[in-house]
Amino acid sequence: MVHRVLTLLAFIAGGLVLAQPASAKWYEAQSDYFVIYANAEEDEVRLYAENLERYHSAMENFTGRTVAKPSPSNRVTVYSIGSADQLRRLAGSRSVAGFYLPRWDGSFAFVQDVENKQGLPTLSTVVLLHEYAHHFLSSTERFAMPLWMNEGAAEFFSNVYFGEDGSVYLGTRAQGRDLDIFVKPDEMMSVSQLLTLDWERLRTRNTTWQSAFYGRSWLLYHYFSMKEERSGQLREYWLEVLSGTPSLDAAKKVFGDLGVIERQLYLHYRDLRQEPYRVAPEDITAGAVSIRPLSDGEAATMHIQMGSDRGVVAEDVEKLAEQARDIARSFPDDPKVLTVLAHAEYGAGHDAAAIAAARRAIAVDPAATRAYVVQGRAGFRLARAITDPEERGAAYREAMVPLLALNAMEPEHTVPLVYMYRSFAEQDAVPSDDAKAALVRAAQLAPFDQELWLIAGMMHMNDGRISEARAALQPLASNPHGGEKAAQIGELLAFLSDKHDGQAIPVQSAISAYFVTE
Repeated sequence: MVHRVLTLLAFIAGGLVLAQPASAKWYEAQSDYFVIYANAEEDEVRLYAENLERYHSAMENFTGRTVAKPSPSNRVTVYSIGSADQLRRLAGSRSVAGFYLPRWDGSFAFVQDVENKQGLPTLSTVVLLHEYAHHFLSSTERFAMPLWMNEGAAEFFSNVYFGEDGSVYLGTRAQGRDLDIFVKPDEMMSVSQLLTLDWERLRTRNTTWQSAFYGRSWLLYHYFSMKEERSGQLREYWLEVLSGTPSLDAAKKVFGDLGVIERQLYLHYRDLRQEPYRVAPEDITAGAVSIRPLSDGEAATMHIQMGSDRGVVAEDVEKLAEQARDIARSFPDDPKVLTVLAHAEYGAGHDAAAIAAARRAIAVDPAATRAYVVQGRAGFRLARAITDPEERGAAYREAMVPLLALNAMEPEHTVPLVYMYRSFAEQDAVPSDDAKAALVRAAQLAPFDQELWLIAGMMHMNDGRISEARAALQPLASNPHGGEKAAQIGELLAFLSDKHDGQAIPVQSAISAYFVTE
């Protein structure tokens, strides 16, 4: 719902000529939590996938939290782009080494390559591990940590080493942060500053200050995570903040004298004998990795699939659709190619063509889940434009057919669950209890998606379930990255403070308007 206005200019021009070894092929690797697409050697792709699974398991071991195995379509999809320049163009930024898009309808990560540097991840992969740490933590606890703690945790976990024996070392020294922590004293922020910095103030500071923030956040989190005498204090501090205690006051209460902490941080960082946290091979519970080469048709459409999943600006969608049609003419019976064509046509606003391509893909491969999604979405958009109430209702029912079929195949696929609710909301109809339950379940399956939880909270308000509305909205108000929206949700919660269960607050029209304009 965000990340829609994006750029892809260089990819369109040349069809994404990937800078990869001539001997390499495109592969798809699947595991419990990830799907990876890379143009590399098979052994390299497999090891990359195995390391991601081991990383996930190591975080579970360290935190004591577990993430249920997701439905196949709810896994994180990782695309290996092939070169730094192409990655930056896709990101729309010259300073990006990798990026991640967490969305209820699919989470996607984009990295430069899947190289394995003797157990140490490349910079692009470190970015992925950082963002996946956020994904993991938000999947196990909806209440976000304070900003420094949130980013410090992601930095802590993403500094990792993968041992040849299958072990994983977390909390390795962040060598790249040396300059950010102590070398420039004039730019070094104090512990007190770190504890009270919010996202809006951080994003307006210069890059040196921002780098210092990440480095110091890593160090503070590392200290409280690795020092045995400080065990449990991080969580105690977090709970204090969640209870309403200001961050600085909570830190003084739990951590003690912050001047002492400042000195101990310096000693902690200078202690070269500190050992990282080792998760032994026997404690790793990573799932198996399956890998297959992509067909010639799939490989030819990878740049279009990545563009569709990343999002392109309006003037470029026609170019992608034209490329997809050209490739589909050469591979008319490849369901993967037809699915990519369907997505490209949908992105260009050609709903009838998108539905036709999706149906062709499903006819060849009834398990082509992405084709069901695009057929349903295109059908919804066609229905939305119909003015006659009876015809409109019939069109929505027809649009739900492929989505209900997908739900039968994959009950926890988030898209059919959300659209069960949307089929009512877009028609200004009262949603059924099943549709309401479907929306809540979708939000539970995508706890990192703020928009979906906002809609769920508003739905509860409309139905007079005030306690459930508060539960849905409170984590959004405490989100350290929430900015103005978090403040607005805080005001909404203040409005709800004197309301009680059974007191309906009519906001269904606002929900309907949101979906129609989304």
